[in-house]
Amino acid sequence: MFDPTYFPDYVEGFTMSIRSRLISVATVLLPLSLLITPLNAEPISDWNATAEAIGIEKRILPPANARAMAILHLSMFEAVNAIERRYQPYRLKLTADRSASVEAAAGVAAHDALAALHPDQGAKLDTALADALSRIPSGDAKAKAKGIDIGKAAAGGILALRADDGASATESYRPWTTPSVYVPTSLPVSSTDGLMTPWIMTTPSQFRPAPPPALDSAAWAQDLNEVRELGGRKSVKRNAEQTDIARFWFITGPQSWNPIVRQLIAAKQLDLTDAARVHAMAAAATADAFIAVFDAKYHYNFWRPVTAIRNADLTSNTATLREASWLPLGETPLHPEYPCAHCITSTAVAEILKSVFGNDIPEVTMTSPTAPGVTRRWTRADDYAEEVALARIYAGFHYRFSANAAREMGRKIAALTIATQFRKIVTPADVRP
Repeated sequence: MFDPTYFPDYVEGFTMSIRSRLISVATVLLPLSLLITPLNAEPISDWNATAEAIGIEKRILPPANARAMAILHLSMFEAVNAIERRYQPYRLKLTADRSASVEAAAGVAAHDALAALHPDQGAKLDTALADALSRIPSGDAKAKAKGIDIGKAAAGGILALRADDGASATESYRPWTTPSVYVPTSLPVSSTDGLMTPWIMTTPSQFRPAPPPALDSAAWAQDLNEVRELGGRKSVKRNAEQTDIARFWFITGPQSWNPIVRQLIAAKQLDLTDAARVHAMAAAATADAFIAVFDAKYHYNFWRPVTAIRNADLTSNTATLREASWLPLGETPLHPEYPCAHCITSTAVAEILKSVFGNDIPEVTMTSPTAPGVTRRWTRADDYAEEVALARIYAGFHYRFSANAAREMGRKIAALTIATQFRKIVTPADVRP
């Protein structure tokens, strides 16, 4: 079984839809060797599910997992788009014969990207690629060969772009203390993620929000008291549905939004190139969202509710009450509070989906291993993102102002992605030089 306390900020799990062409919830319990082979007729989402399974099995932290997803999906997008020439390329200047197989290009790009990121999965990925290539009709040998070549070039190009992006920076967080005074010895996670080279943004701090409210302000008192009352382990004000929502969204990282993207691609029957674009947009925006949010988190180094509530008497704000033994509903994530990471990524995804499908969407459903028996449903993209933000208050992890700031950051990152990347080519003159 999954251990939801393995990483306080990374509750491993896998959620899926009941819709056709997608993996059932039961496959969460299958070993990776059975899940590694693409599972439906749409290869982009197949490889997305394969990468997701690897992330779950290897317990990869959300920012690193989002980076891997971006490498995967930008490799596939650049490969198939070089053949179709339907959208502006991301960064690579690739040329491909229009007769090249987009299926082969996508498969090889995905395989090479994932094999570079996860060399320990090489044999399984080789098998998955061989299976994918075997589905291409034997009479298309030349098209397949051309697709293989462009897939290799795309993956190699994206991997080269990210070779020195700061992902391997050495963790060196310094706990604040004075000589001889004890501080908790568990180091926070993701302290260097805000230093990585962005995918879309100009700098990690491009959308850094204003500081959190002053501790003597009415806004601070209002939001602290809200999370104290709603987010406590023994709360009498949080209702049963709010508790379910809080526990449901203990699941974080790509597996908390990938199923929604896959469902909508399937429901709208997007072709391979358009599916590659949607996944690439979501992956790039969420990878940048993590960079932006961890830049802000470690810049402000703001305290979590469990710290603030137990030390409320130190602020001299008479509107806040100290509760000496207060605990949140879940295990507090091991990094600074402001802004909310889960909120920024879900909002970025919702905005990307709205740009493609509109806010009113075919019903999407999810289940979560951290809330057994609970199914959540949405017919509006905004409702999904709003639920995630509220969940972090109900869980006792975040203040409302933190969720709001993160959501605004997510909107800005998505807007930048939509405005500057993956744009449709109308005429040959639209092709980026």
